[in-house]
Amino acid sequence: MAVPVTFAAPHSFLGARSHDRGASFCVAGVPLDIGTTNRAGSRDGPRAIRAAARMLTDGRHPITGADPSRLDLSDLGEFDIALGDIEKSLAMIEDQAAGLAHLLAFGGEHGITLALLRALTKRLGGPVGVLHIDGHLDTSEDNFGQRFAHGAVFWHAITEGLIDPRRMVQLGIRSPAWPEMFAWTREQGVTTIMAHEIHEAPLSATIAKARAVLGSGPCYLSFDIDGLDPAFAPGTGTPEIGGLASWQAQMILRGMAGVDFRGADIVEMAPAYDVAEITALAAATMAWEYLCLMSQKG
Repeated sequence: MAVPVTFAAPHSFLGARSHDRGASFCVAGVPLDIGTTNRAGSRDGPRAIRAAARMLTDGRHPITGADPSRLDLSDLGEFDIALGDIEKSLAMIEDQAAGLAHLLAFGGEHGITLALLRALTKRLGGPVGVLHIDGHLDTSEDNFGQRFAHGAVFWHAITEGLIDPRRMVQLGIRSPAWPEMFAWTREQGVTTIMAHEIHEAPLSATIAKARAVLGSGPCYLSFDIDGLDPAFAPGTGTPEIGGLASWQAQMILRGMAGVDFRGADIVEMAPAYDVAEITALAAATMAWEYLCLMSQKG
């Protein structure tokens, strides 16, 4: 099959055709970053991820042979948001995500996940399990007085019943947090595996535990790029040292083959702080690994 050289690849993600909402799998950018609590700039993440994905258009998966180009994949471009208004933006994002068969979203801040989960659980008729890769718990009831800031996303998702917390596993957590946040999160039934625990144990043990928590029901992947150590992903608003190496995150995703994912997001990629496109490439590759999993289903 003839493919263009990488620097001439189409500007949609993996060269997907554009704006077909009826496709089996859709990609969309969600350029919202007005609820960030440190450095803004993830509004530019979607275009950077698409640009870096040109490196992933000329071959199959090196281990499984999976080929995402065989998926019925459409790139919808960027979702509309309401400038300066978080709650209205979330409502608009939910409306635009509604009815899509399977959405892979590029953020944007982590707060977009709330709107995406609202749309998904309405379509499915119930809560989902969640694989959450992040440096932060994101279970604050509010951030600095803003109820819908990006660090409160999973407090809302759990209290709104969008997530079955007994089927939620967080990987890579390591940031400073109040003890009450850890206590509340664990009291809901969430499984939190700290970054140092992943480093100290065989990676296969982390994968097995995560799979056991997620179980066989419908699941959602939410991948905050700051789950990676800033040595591998400097292009993010709230970097935390001691995080996952890119190869660890890649192997965790590969270990999720067969999990019933119904949607995903890759968030908090902020290209203004990136170096040599390494964060954008990491985010694009994690998205590619996810679509490789989808191409193996069925």
